[in-house]
Amino acid sequence: MDALKVGPYTLKSRLILGTGKYPDFETMKRAFAAAEVDCVTVAVRRVDFNAKETVLDHIDRAHIQLLPNTAGCYSIEDSLRTARLARELLDTDLIKLEVIADDKTLLPDPIATLEATKVLVAEGFVVMAYTSDDPVLARHLEKAGAAAVMPLGSGIGTGQGILNPQNIRIIVDTLSVPVIVDAGVGTASDVAIAFELGVSGVLLNTGVAAAKDPERMARAMKLGAHAGFEAYHAGRMPKRPWAHASSPTSGRIHA
Repeated sequence: MDALKVGPYTLKSRLILGTGKYPDFETMKRAFAAAEVDCVTVAVRRVDFNAKETVLDHIDRAHIQLLPNTAGCYSIEDSLRTARLARELLDTDLIKLEVIADDKTLLPDPIATLEATKVLVAEGFVVMAYTSDDPVLARHLEKAGAAAVMPLGSGIGTGQGILNPQNIRIIVDTLSVPVIVDAGVGTASDVAIAFELGVSGVLLNTGVAAAKDPERMARAMKLGAHAGFEAYHAGRMPKRPWAHASSPTSGRIHA
């Protein structure tokens, strides 16, 4: 696979992993290595920067790009505050914007996400906007200056895979910025399906971190990404309503 470009950033891997829910830091690091990722996302609100040891101490920032996120924010004001804090503490203008509507569905708030995107872009952030799979909202986010649009595959942490492939395909076909599926990916086939729809990347966390063997699942996710990416760019055969012989029907030798 070729590199993924998000604004001024270039990522060798089109797979992005999260840093939460792992049983320990060593397991997390082995998963990163197995998936060969060079970008991971960190929930800024869940890092105690005064602690003696945090997840940041276990990320090789010489080789892995940090993607701070605003997970846990339920208002425009909270998301803006968190993004600014991330830029100050982590020395990066890259931000994954999340503005969540409620704590039951954990669905993104579309209006708040759009408004927060406009503010952050004006302040010089490279915004990767987590959103629903609404193609119209995706276009508004691109127009607002988002460097990448990140429609969910399904609900955060559900592992249900890509529930609305048609909308994801429409978003891919109508946007010029990278489209990165984010949330709901449970296994390698989900990753492959996402890439077969033409997305630029996939971000996932629980599918790897909550697996019985996170390192092995991370490797599987990497392979799924490669398979889906290659299949999309190879150009699949058309689907047909009727059977079609796979061997020639003309020029046959008759006994």
